[in-house]
Amino acid sequence: MSNPHVKYQRLIDFCKTLPPTTVAVAHPCDESSLSGAMDAAKMGLIVPILVGPKDKIEATAKKFGIDLGATEIVDAEYSHASAARAVELVREGRAEALMKGSLHTDELMGAVVRRDTGLRTARRVSHCFVMDVPSYSETLIVTDAAVNIAPTLKEKVDIIQNAIDLAHDLQFDEVRVALLSAMETINTDVPSTIEAGALCKMADRGQITGAILDGPLALDNAISLESVAIKKIDSPVAGRANVLVVPDLEAGNMLAKSLSFLAGADAAGIVLGARVPIILTSRADSVMTRLASCAVAVMVANARRANAAKIV
Repeated sequence: MSNPHVKYQRLIDFCKTLPPTTVAVAHPCDESSLSGAMDAAKMGLIVPILVGPKDKIEATAKKFGIDLGATEIVDAEYSHASAARAVELVREGRAEALMKGSLHTDELMGAVVRRDTGLRTARRVSHCFVMDVPSYSETLIVTDAAVNIAPTLKEKVDIIQNAIDLAHDLQFDEVRVALLSAMETINTDVPSTIEAGALCKMADRGQITGAILDGPLALDNAISLESVAIKKIDSPVAGRANVLVVPDLEAGNMLAKSLSFLAGADAAGIVLGARVPIILTSRADSVMTRLASCAVAVMVANARRANAAKIV
């Protein structure tokens, strides 16, 4: 616990060696969202394009002493218009990522998922927390704790694949996915255990790729080798998971917040499954968490850039 941000610091330091990612920041009209974008810009992580009411953005910068320098501001009258215009910048090829400002998440995501003018792909949109837990040796990805409320089995396939792809973008040596439930055995009275078994078999058949899956696993079985030894679980994932897939949003939200408030963890947020990564931050986030969220998006954008270059 003496150095709680070591994983995030390594991530940020690596991203400083990469080309900065151009990010459309939707409605950054309060201190935390505006300073978060500009702090990441000063570190060379991103090149922000601020989208929102120009007078309000400049007034916020003046009030809190935030230096905007020569940062581009695209004028948009109100929050819904800011979200729509930020999405347009991506569609025009001017931005490689989106960042949530001081508007509601629903406003931004509404513009993202709009069928005619949004950023939909064939993949379902889902959220990942990239968590720096001081007492755990691995960086943990927790999904989905913010977008999908009660995902179906079909939707969980996309949620898991999004998380696996993110782990590869973050250069995990091996991706080990634990499908969480209340127990480590299949129980016909507990639907999440049945779904976990089905998802593991889907991975065996190549319907989910790029990782080792196991489940159902209770949380202790997923992250504690001692628990695994006591329960005599034979699994390459149990006790060593670096991706935790929760049954539903309520479980994920409680898990992420428990790690944050009881275990001193930080939780960088990213939305995947759209054409570009989407940085979701909270007003309660620390400066380090905001920078880490930007760094995660930089890693995703850089990986997509590299893949596009290979295709060409």
